[in-house]
Amino acid sequence: MLKPNILIADDHPLLLRGLEEFLKERKYNIINTHSDGLSAYNAIIKDKPDIAILDIEMPNLTGIDIAKNCKRHHIDTKIILITLHKEKKFFEDAVKYNIHGYLLKEFALTEIEACIASVSRGEPYFSEKIYKRFTNVSERNPDIEKLTPSEVKILKRIAEEMTSTEIADLLSISVRTVEKHRANIIRKLTLEQKPNALLIWSQKNKQLLL
Repeated sequence: MLKPNILIADDHPLLLRGLEEFLKERKYNIINTHSDGLSAYNAIIKDKPDIAILDIEMPNLTGIDIAKNCKRHHIDTKIILITLHKEKKFFEDAVKYNIHGYLLKEFALTEIEACIASVSRGEPYFSEKIYKRFTNVSERNPDIEKLTPSEVKILKRIAEEMTSTEIADLLSISVRTVEKHRANIIRKLTLEQKPNALLIWSQKNKQLLL
């Protein structure tokens, strides 16, 4: 299988040179390197590389901007983003704009060859750490979707270590209603009937309740 033509863009000279040398040593075809987004995008239009490895944050155009433009103008170059960012928004943008690869800089050299191989086959590749971080919520407990808004509201209070009486006072409902909600939540989340089972679950899964 022929190795793809690759463009690299990063505004950090050391990282740019390091990645370029690493890939050249492994006989990849590096056709261009750039230190800003606009020159990288112009080169993508002109040279049509198979793959563009782009830093997310660059002067003039970000890696996300370039991906948006490529999608809008039906450019076939496959985009791999490398980033220091672990925020969910960047990951969601990557998915939204059909970005083929998403690597954390700390793992870039260890994962880049697997990423290029996967992307060349037409299969997306995301750094395992970032993928697990933002996709394991629904995989870990899809039962959260079964809760009503009232049950979620009560679960948030349980996570704050409030008692049933305190929750009842806060929400202006009876303690009996709170206890009924608690029983329903335990059933829907398929938790064991143990003391503090809800408190332990809610504190472990606070990010689901945001």
